[in-house]
Amino acid sequence: MSAGGEAPQPSPPLDDKPTLLSRAGRVVFGAPRSLHDRRLFHRISLIAFLAWVGLGADGLSSSSYGPEEAFRTLGAHTYLAVLLAAVMVGTILIISAAYSVIIEQFPSGGGGYLVATKLLGPAFGVTSGSALLVDYILTITVSIAAAGDALFSLLPVSWAVWKLGAECFFILGLITLNIRGIRESVIALAPIFFLFLGTHALLIVGGLIGHVARFGQTTMFIQHGFDTGLRTLGLGGLLLLLVHAYSLGGGTYTGIEAVSNGLLIMREPRVKTAKRTMLYMGSSLAFTAAGLLVCYLLWDVNHVAGKTMNAVLVEKMATGIPLGGLFVILTLVSEGALLIVAAQTGFIDGPRVLANMAIDSWMPHRFSALSVRLTAHNGIALMGLASLAALLYTKGDVRHLVVMYSINVFLTFSLSMFGMGLKSFRERGHRWARHAALFTIGFLLCATILVITILMKFREGGWITLLVTGSLIGLCFMIRRHYRKLGRVLGLLYAELGKLPVDPHPTTAPPDPAKPTAAILVGTYGGLGIHTLLNAFRAFPGHFQNVMFLSVGVIDSGEMKGEEALDQLRKQTEDTVSQYIDLARSMGIPAGAKTGIGIDAVDEAERLCLEVLKEFPRTTFFAGKVIFQREKFYQRLLHNETARSIQTRLQWRGQTMVILPARVR
Repeated sequence: MSAGGEAPQPSPPLDDKPTLLSRAGRVVFGAPRSLHDRRLFHRISLIAFLAWVGLGADGLSSSSYGPEEAFRTLGAHTYLAVLLAAVMVGTILIISAAYSVIIEQFPSGGGGYLVATKLLGPAFGVTSGSALLVDYILTITVSIAAAGDALFSLLPVSWAVWKLGAECFFILGLITLNIRGIRESVIALAPIFFLFLGTHALLIVGGLIGHVARFGQTTMFIQHGFDTGLRTLGLGGLLLLLVHAYSLGGGTYTGIEAVSNGLLIMREPRVKTAKRTMLYMGSSLAFTAAGLLVCYLLWDVNHVAGKTMNAVLVEKMATGIPLGGLFVILTLVSEGALLIVAAQTGFIDGPRVLANMAIDSWMPHRFSALSVRLTAHNGIALMGLASLAALLYTKGDVRHLVVMYSINVFLTFSLSMFGMGLKSFRERGHRWARHAALFTIGFLLCATILVITILMKFREGGWITLLVTGSLIGLCFMIRRHYRKLGRVLGLLYAELGKLPVDPHPTTAPPDPAKPTAAILVGTYGGLGIHTLLNAFRAFPGHFQNVMFLSVGVIDSGEMKGEEALDQLRKQTEDTVSQYIDLARSMGIPAGAKTGIGIDAVDEAERLCLEVLKEFPRTTFFAGKVIFQREKFYQRLLHNETARSIQTRLQWRGQTMVILPARVR
């Protein structure tokens, strides 16, 4: 009987039915994936062909705005387009080859963030990682904005008022699609990718063939243009103009690093799959970007307000040919749609960079968590919402966004090339001279584009990128300092425990289910867990006769690397509770343990608690929790509320759980 004379309420049934909201979530985002499926990693990984769609679309789609920006910068000196196309092809091949070597030497993925961290130090790593995060946010924004431009080129100018709203809708749709899963989103968008390849191959090949008869005339135009340019600008002036156009067309190369960042989603053997994906991406981008530049020159394409230069080109070519109008529609629709697909790269690689930085404590740890669909849902949501903010701030102005976008891309490129070049010179391993030359040239190209873009476009949006990236770097240092300070405090807590009480004759007796049992939830073996164990028995002297340790191995982005990683996590979790069992037995307390692994620590811990209750009905649950003397708002973001969430669930089931504080001043 309770104190009020009423019978206690029975615990709610353990087979809770899913709520309407959770059922709706399954319909939208898909059902949970099973961690017991031995083919799980095979099912969610991508072959080179699909990785080309998911990651190569970013590079390929940049041909929709990169060559246009470079060609427009030439002004009246369009005869330089042929030389510019050759330099573009060379740059694409050099950067692609460099990242293929990075893939070989960093097979665990991580791209620019990991390369800079390992080779140049944590400060350069967090700089590269922060630049990548801003880069991937702008990848989504610039791709969606350029898609809006391409699609609305087909519509009357009066419809342009709806463009920004449509672009916001596209971003929200991609957030939903990516939370369902990377493979699902890639397969759904693959037809768009191949429609773009087909229409643009016809556009470029047709554009070149259509001017074969005037090849001599075009050659004379180019030669006459060079002669005139040398007389009016001089050789130095022409080179400066070419370098200027080359640098401002840097958006063409912006998606090349995506494969090295997304290595973990590749089908085994990952390195071979990633290098094949890089080959597909580099060759298709080189052909498309250079082909479009030459076609602009051959067809005398000029900028028209309200239309992209690709739209002007395809309309010129389609005039007078059968089904020309249909070809125009298919080409521009595929271009706009591919740009939407290209935003996938931001949703695939951005959350992975964020998760890697969270694992290293540069970002809140919650960004390494996975959803039941095994996607980094927190990172996906953050990338999507941040890209929406950038889209609204710039009102979808592609030229403005490309400037902001290119700066961070080439900052990361430059750091990666510089780090790999130093590595080649230091180690002098196999083919070191070739690698050193490759990375030195790559660094000079990328650094040139970076410096010129900052200098020429500082007032046109460059300052915003530098300010945002610099602020993010400062925030990362503050977050890491907080986690390190907390780590030192917990280390002191372990040291302050002093000499633990040890029975000269450790017990080997198993826990007795009929006796009162303390069930203690523990994470890693250390001060907080030991502190909780000692205080549980001090708070209830002589009451508990057994102790059960419960531990959950949480599968986050750092552990989601293959079946071997999951097996290692299971073993690590079991080793942790074994240490606690040995400690309890040395104190003369019969001890046992239950372990599990899962995506959600709260769900899995609740399951373990209910299992213990079936076997040990006289159980009281305990958990330790770090508390601060004056809790700040940001501490709730940086630290989870796992103990409190488990306590709430167990109390709802009529069970007792005590949270024992570890005070941090």
